[in-house]
Amino acid sequence: MNDQINSTYDSGTPGPDPAGGSAAGYLDYARVGPLSRPVVAALAGATELAARLGPGDLDRLFALADAARDSAARLLGARPHEIALAPSTSNGLFTVAAALRGPGTVLVPRDEFPANLYPWLRFADRGGPAVRLVAPAGQRHITPDLLRHHLTPDVVALAVSAVDSLTGHLAPLAALKEVLGPGRLLIVDAIQGLGSVPLETDAADVLVSGGQKWLRAGWGAALLLIRDRCAGRLVPGLGGWAGVTDPFAPRHPAPPLPGAAAHLATNPDFPAAAALGAAIDDLLGRGGPAAAGARIRATLAELLDRARRAGADVLLDGPGAHERAGIGTFRLPGLDPADVHRTLGAAGLVTTRRDEWIRLSPHTPTPDTAAELLADALHTLTTRRTAP
Repeated sequence: MNDQINSTYDSGTPGPDPAGGSAAGYLDYARVGPLSRPVVAALAGATELAARLGPGDLDRLFALADAARDSAARLLGARPHEIALAPSTSNGLFTVAAALRGPGTVLVPRDEFPANLYPWLRFADRGGPAVRLVAPAGQRHITPDLLRHHLTPDVVALAVSAVDSLTGHLAPLAALKEVLGPGRLLIVDAIQGLGSVPLETDAADVLVSGGQKWLRAGWGAALLLIRDRCAGRLVPGLGGWAGVTDPFAPRHPAPPLPGAAAHLATNPDFPAAAALGAAIDDLLGRGGPAAAGARIRATLAELLDRARRAGADVLLDGPGAHERAGIGTFRLPGLDPADVHRTLGAAGLVTTRRDEWIRLSPHTPTPDTAAELLADALHTLTTRRTAP
């Protein structure tokens, strides 16, 4: 790993890192990112405010949510009013599905993570657009050419993950948006990419991301970005009293708030909002997604190299490997994947198993010793395979 990357993110030795990392063998940030120290401090401070609630403390709690929104705007290259805080990625996607009314069709890749499928299925029978699943031939991800092939006149939007949760494939958001054009929406579930690699967020008309994975912010708050360029096409389907200009007006419904706030059902979880804001500020203060992505990809490349040396098959290998974000997945032919997963766990390696595949997702605190741990565990497995 080069000196420039290490000067920004010093991997250190196994155990907690200065930003609140976890043990050397934790390779499961695509599932849950352990809270960073800035996030823990922010949660403690917000909780203290909520417990005390002296003069001005309630206003300070509300200000934490405003600050988190402003930080998110800097991260996403957006205007603060284009961002609202939803409770989770799934809630944000359901909010968007409720806001996009029919007629028309939403395209969703067949192997899309189910959190970005069910909102569209549920609202297809409730006044929303129909859903058409796009099945890429021989691959999991959708390409601009494949999108162009499926772009019939009835298509109003494409819903896609910025990063595939199994292969780690990084979606070409700008190219997909170019094919869609200004008249159709690009709706992005960014939770497996935000905080781990640079994303082409300018291309997204709508973007949703929780903070419990790569941002290491825990649960309870998610970013909901709705660009001004498409705000007029979305009605506040789930917008409640928190999304209107005068919730105590004598007659209802009151006019919606400008921007993404029109889609809020209620106030955010303020400690969770503070945690999300602290996570984003910490990311930006450490060089942003570019610096984080360089470190993560270098670590992942070393881990996957150790897997290949042990005879593993790696998903998204070969010419498309440069399109991988922070997730890498492998299997050991001839070995029971459940046994592989158990052996890795016994060696102190925390990973995710998806059927026959083992998913690795390191982060900036992951030390170089993680590769040695993996190599030793794989050696144990391959030795067992070749033993008489």
